[in-house]
Amino acid sequence: MGFEDHFDKIADAELRYLEGKLGELDPDELEVELSQGVLTLTLADDAEIVVNSHHAAGEIWMAAYRQAWHFGPKEADGKVEWRTSKNELRATLSRILSEKIGRQISV
Repeated sequence: MGFEDHFDKIADAELRYLEGKLGELDPDELEVELSQGVLTLTLADDAEIVVNSHHAAGEIWMAAYRQAWHFGPKEADGKVEWRTSKNELRATLSRILSEKIGRQISV
């Protein structure tokens, strides 16, 4: 399996995980839509967070509230963690959602 195929597999798995986990939240707080490698999270105030697979860069990109992150895959012991030099995708998304929704959200 080439890098492109492997990247698509692990990025798709991460986006589907996020869709499932966030889809458990109250739809009055957060609407979740995954389509063609783009996960769109729409909050009650119509603010959006976009998380997408960027095949060409080999990263998952996230944009929220005038900030952007580019998370690269770090694999160890059969697990994949999406990281920048300072941040991890799930932790960053949890923090942003918790601040915006006003209660603890864990992804």
